Amino acid sequence: MIETKPQRVLVVEDDRKISNLLQNYLRASGYETEAEYEGCNALAHIKRQVPDAVILDWMLPGLDGINVCKAVRAFSDVPILMLTARIDEADRLMGLDIGADDYVCKPFAPREVIARIRALLRRANGKVKSSTKSWEIHEASFRISWRGQWLPLTRIEFMMFRLLLSRPNQVYSRDQLLAAVHDSQRDISDRAIDTHIKNIRKKVHAVDHDQDCIVSVYGVGYRFNSTD
Repeated sequence: MIETKPQRVLVVEDDRKISNLLQNYLRASGYETEAEYEGCNALAHIKRQVPDAVILDWMLPGLDGINVCKAVRAFSDVPILMLTARIDEADRLMGLDIGADDYVCKPFAPREVIARIRALLRRANGKVKSSTKSWEIHEASFRISWRGQWLPLTRIEFMMFRLLLSRPNQVYSRDQLLAAVHDSQRDISDRAIDTHIKNIRKKVHAVDHDQDCIVSVYGVGYRFNSTD
C-alpha cells in the first residue's frame, strides 16, 4: 500500500496562542503544520517551499497579510485562507480581490477554519489531478509555473522554454530556438541562446533543486528531458 504524505498547512499569525490553537486542530485533522509570525518571514518561507495551503492573518507586523497575499499571487496559486478582525464588507472583498481564496472573521470557531481549509484543498487537489505535469504554461500572461511556483522568466526565456516544453524529449537546434524568439528580438545572437538556456536552468533549479531538465545535445542544440 502506498502511503499518502500529509498535506502541509502554513499558519501565519502573530498571536502565538491563536497560532498554536490552529496548529493543534490541524494536526488533529491529519495535516502537517508550520508557523510564521511575521509577514516578511512568511513570504520568504512560501518562496522557499510552497505549502499545500496557507492560513494568513490580515494584521501582521512588518508586511501585512494583504501585501503578503499580493506577493504570493505573483508566483503561486497556493490556496490562501485569510483571518481578519475586520467586519466591513469592503475590507473582506478587498482580500478576495487581491487573491485570497476565502476568509474567516475573528473570533472564529477552529472547526470552521478546518472545514474551510479542507474545502480549499479539495478544490486545489481537483485542479492538480487534472494534470500530472510539473509545469503549466500560461500563454496570456507569458508565464510558466514549475511545481506551483511562477518562474521569473524574461519574455525571451518564456518563448524558448515554451518551445522546449511543447515537445518533451525532442531536440531543438539553436536555429529553431532563434526562430521561436525572432519576433521578440531580431538581433539575438546564436551564442546568446546558451546564456538564456543557462538562465532558465537556474530559475528552474531555484524551485526544484534536484531538477536538471534541459539537456545539451552536443553539436545540435537542446532538449527538455521530461520525467513526467
